[in-house]
Amino acid sequence: MPETTRSILAKQLAQSGDALRNGLSLMRRRGPSHVQFWFIALLIGIAAGFAALGFRLGIAWLQATLYGTDDVRLLHSHAQQLPWYWILVIPIVGGLVVGVILNRFTPDGRVRAVADVIEGAALRDGRVETRAGLASLAASFITLSSGGSSGREGPVVHMAGVISTWVSDRIHADGITGRDLLGCAVAAAVSASFNAPIAGAIFALEVVLRHFAVHSFAPIAIASVAGTVINRLHLGDVAEFNLITPGALQFYVELPAFLLLGLVCGVVAAVLMRAIFWTENMADHLQRQIGFPAWSRPAIAGGMLGVIAIWFPHIIGVGYETTRIALSGELVLLTAILFTVVKVAAVAITMGGRMGGGVFSPSLMVGALTGLSFGIIATNVLPEVSGTHALYAFAGMGAVAAAVLGAPISTTLIVFELTGDWQIGIAVMVSVSLSTALASRIVDRSFFLTQLQRRGIGLAAGPQAYVLSLLRAGAVMRPPEHARAADPDRCAELIGEGVCITPSSTLESAMPMLERGKDRFLPVVVLDGDDSAPRLVGALFYVDALKAYNRALAATAAEEHS
Repeated sequence: MPETTRSILAKQLAQSGDALRNGLSLMRRRGPSHVQFWFIALLIGIAAGFAALGFRLGIAWLQATLYGTDDVRLLHSHAQQLPWYWILVIPIVGGLVVGVILNRFTPDGRVRAVADVIEGAALRDGRVETRAGLASLAASFITLSSGGSSGREGPVVHMAGVISTWVSDRIHADGITGRDLLGCAVAAAVSASFNAPIAGAIFALEVVLRHFAVHSFAPIAIASVAGTVINRLHLGDVAEFNLITPGALQFYVELPAFLLLGLVCGVVAAVLMRAIFWTENMADHLQRQIGFPAWSRPAIAGGMLGVIAIWFPHIIGVGYETTRIALSGELVLLTAILFTVVKVAAVAITMGGRMGGGVFSPSLMVGALTGLSFGIIATNVLPEVSGTHALYAFAGMGAVAAAVLGAPISTTLIVFELTGDWQIGIAVMVSVSLSTALASRIVDRSFFLTQLQRRGIGLAAGPQAYVLSLLRAGAVMRPPEHARAADPDRCAELIGEGVCITPSSTLESAMPMLERGKDRFLPVVVLDGDDSAPRLVGALFYVDALKAYNRALAATAAEEHS
């Protein structure tokens, strides 16, 4: 063997030995703490799994009680046989209860769901509101059980966040640990809701944490599997939906049809989201103009839903029965289109009326109906080169849901795991990619991020857009005794002109003032009383604000790539 080859091999062996020794040393020093953290993730996964399962079973029990059916999976069919006044009264009463709960236990009468969990991950060190979260869970429970047209996954995700928040507060978790625990809880809740462990883990990373850091994957995967196990121990290892007819795809010839389906689903998803926001704006406007009490708003929405449900009971609850019918291709074209329009209206009324629930399940149902409608047309136009109606329904289900959630990866995986049929993968991936790309141009990336943007919380652009809102002037300012403090006379002049901030002011509000002003600093003052003059406690320098901003961005990047 040549000398150069020996030296290269020796060098590689030496490097491998050093890496092994370093790895063993790292395991000795950090291994126990990692195992402990994974154990906590496992416990959170179990707790979130039981919460999701309990929420699902509770809704089924109350639905069966209110509507008098033995099998809630056939609720829509059963509701057609009930007296019209019963269909009308149930959601009104449910809306009244929801209104009382939300206006008693939340500061703004609004249901907490996935958007608030995303906000907690980005801005609150992985914490969510506990009191408002529990009230939202109760409100969503009543809504979904009494005729509301929404989904159960959003409230369950926030409830999982409440569980992780409780744990994070007890162990005094820092921001990174708190976000990881929040991701664990969300993954378990989603996987338990859909019996989809892979998709649950990816959803937590893609939608909530919004990064794929390696250090987060192991505990989140553990929690996701735990949530799935809880689901399967009670409900069994069965797929939520089944592809009844073979999903043969005529690859090259039929692929353009799924590209077009993706664009159609992107438009439908955008219409669904815009309808919800428009209805919410209209309800806010009417509430201000007419002056009806906030607690009555869900009851009014419930009355509207009851009227619709008299003729279209498929809008009641989560809607999995109608989704299954659509996926089996048992609806004719006009019925599928009509059901789609009515479902979009019902979801908008439910969400705009501030009842409860989420948009995950409704987007699946609207997508299945859209895909079926498109599939009926496509297979009739070119029957010799087309697959089945059901194949288009499955692709549409994934495409609309992915566009609404802003989660193309996890939604594609959810469709795979819901069906247990990996042969539809190409059709789903093609449709999902185009629907997400189109809808994300119409709204701020997703339904959740648009919700936050409407509240003045801009997370869609990334950390560089919201990091400044996390930094306070009091933590960055130079006190008067600093060696390079601001000139006190100039500070007094600026204070007299009203150009000053308080220690609690964020850099997000201070930076525009610094950029507009001639001075490179802003006085920081406090008020000791209502009638007292502002007292100078420091000055925020432009260069210090930029340094703090850069450090925060570097820390965020380090977390996302660790």
